[in-house]
Amino acid sequence: MRRLLLHNALWPGLVGKGPGAAEPAIGLERMLRLTADACIDGEEPVRFDGVDLFLYRPHIDIDAPGDDIRRLADRIASLGLGVGSVVAPVYPDMLGGSAMGDRDDRRRFVEAVRTACRYASVLNAHGVRSCGVVRIDSAAGPVEWAEHPVENTGKIADTFRESALVAEDHGERIAAEGEICWAAMHSWTEMLRLLQEVGRPDSFGFQADLAHTYLYLLGYNAPEAALLQDGYTEEEFKEAYRIMIGALAPWLFDFHVAQTDGSVFGSGSHDKTGRHCPVDSPDGKLDMVWCSRQWLLDDEGELREGIRHICWDGCMFPNAVLEDQETWNRVLGAMEAVRMGL
Repeated sequence: MRRLLLHNALWPGLVGKGPGAAEPAIGLERMLRLTADACIDGEEPVRFDGVDLFLYRPHIDIDAPGDDIRRLADRIASLGLGVGSVVAPVYPDMLGGSAMGDRDDRRRFVEAVRTACRYASVLNAHGVRSCGVVRIDSAAGPVEWAEHPVENTGKIADTFRESALVAEDHGERIAAEGEICWAAMHSWTEMLRLLQEVGRPDSFGFQADLAHTYLYLLGYNAPEAALLQDGYTEEEFKEAYRIMIGALAPWLFDFHVAQTDGSVFGSGSHDKTGRHCPVDSPDGKLDMVWCSRQWLLDDEGELREGIRHICWDGCMFPNAVLEDQETWNRVLGAMEAVRMGL
């Protein structure tokens, strides 16, 4: 089995932080150093292999000239890290617009994807990036979507299909992250319907996060799609997980290891999504190694096609937690346990 690379997400330093939030953003250089300095001592010390990036200020100027991008790539490489997946700034308060909005909204969404692909192309040509996808969401909420569900899913599918064509032109793949806060992606059944309607399985797929997909099982924003009820048994959990895996894992392009206590939390556009909790939280609901195996291995026990790295995601933690080096040592330990458990 090929060796999976272990990546850390840098957007926890941005999501839910900055102007108007309770805490300031944590700078890109600080997040890079915390990642590079994480280590599990042993006969062969384990370190992160790379980072995944949110292409958004203040971490990233997506419109930066090529020389500036290459200088950033040099800096990341100098720390012994590579780059994997990148998050396109498709949201209305960034470069994009709602994927089910008016013509201008959808045009801006696709242009945000195009700009992200151009940025990724520079990283690829530099050599610092050799794996990963361009990640998107629908940038619209399920409440608005529910006003005209069939029509709105059709609009989102059209926007995503056009984005997939842009990605194909750049040699990239698009992955849509399943979160309950995003329209037409807020349940496992609607996510599957959307993937099928987009209909570009070679260039458009699914990005699974252990915390967010756990909320899929509970049907938080779609009770009709719930696979678990309160008080479920371990066997009921595993059966429900297998049903979800059977539907979505064949579309898997990208994967986040995460822990959750099963509650929801949000800030700004991320309204009530699955809460990430610390990797060693006593309230964690998931056996991260077992759950990761279900997503990452096919029926023959081999890594799914196209998966070359996995990434930790833990958003909306206090800065005191994020700036504690021991936090990242523990995260790295959990990531290595997932890799060894495959």
